[in-house]
Amino acid sequence: MTTLAKQAEPAALPKPGKPAKFGIRRIGDLKIALLFIFPAMIGFVLFFLVPTLRGIYLSFTEYSILGDPTWIGLKNYTTIFSDDLFWNAMAVTVQYVALNIGFQTVIAIGLALLMHRVAKSTFIRGVLLLPFLVANVIVALLWFWMLDYQLGIVNEVISWMGLPRIAFFGSEQWAIPTIAFVNVWRHMGYTALLIFAGLQSIPNHVYEVANLDGASPTRTFWSITMPLLRPVLALVLVVTVIGSFQVFDTVAVTTQGGPVNASRVIQMYIYQKAFGESDFGYASALSVILFIILALVAFIQMKFLKGNETDLD
Repeated sequence: MTTLAKQAEPAALPKPGKPAKFGIRRIGDLKIALLFIFPAMIGFVLFFLVPTLRGIYLSFTEYSILGDPTWIGLKNYTTIFSDDLFWNAMAVTVQYVALNIGFQTVIAIGLALLMHRVAKSTFIRGVLLLPFLVANVIVALLWFWMLDYQLGIVNEVISWMGLPRIAFFGSEQWAIPTIAFVNVWRHMGYTALLIFAGLQSIPNHVYEVANLDGASPTRTFWSITMPLLRPVLALVLVVTVIGSFQVFDTVAVTTQGGPVNASRVIQMYIYQKAFGESDFGYASALSVILFIILALVAFIQMKFLKGNETDLD
């Protein structure tokens, strides 16, 4: 009985003056982690947090670079809602986002499936990623010259086929679709690799069971592949939508918002207000509105796509 009673006694607690060893280890790990995070935190505070807070402050002021900010309250925000150019810029941006995301996602899924099932060469995957490694400005200039109305090789081929030349960047009808095409070409390889990584995480036995049940490739794709890719697709859509709303350099190099505001996206409008008209207060208010829109879009996407859930559980 004495032995059983001793075994039933709870383990002795550490003395108040001596903390447990695992506590010391955790504190030591925390200090090391903070040491590594500290340089990145300095960059985040200096180049992201401080400019963001200053931009929010300037959005409530009338400010040009030649004078001091003057507090005007919500005047910039009330002006935005009656600004026709702002609504035109938002409509153009939404058109671009719809074209860019639609084509880029579909093409990227197709390329990812080809890499997963057919082309398993690392060299081919590297080739697909090459356009993404080229700077946006270089890609925009390349396609600007290739699609030039008079001397571009694409229009030369079109003319050789007996068809009328197309003013890809100089037409109201073609400007935004052309810009969307250029950015789809640059980003589709990177997006495909993200989706390919998601395909790699799907267990093979799931497809084996589907084959045993006699499921066709189409049925397997819609019933197994797409549902199990949902977390990856949610991440890809959030990243690509946010990036699409922030398109600027391709427009700045090719059309500069023309012709007749047909390609003036919201980022170009913000740039023109700030550096073209020196209205930094109004441009800051536009930036804050864009930030709120992007935050809401990302939240809605993650909520409805259920990006934090997976059917593998």
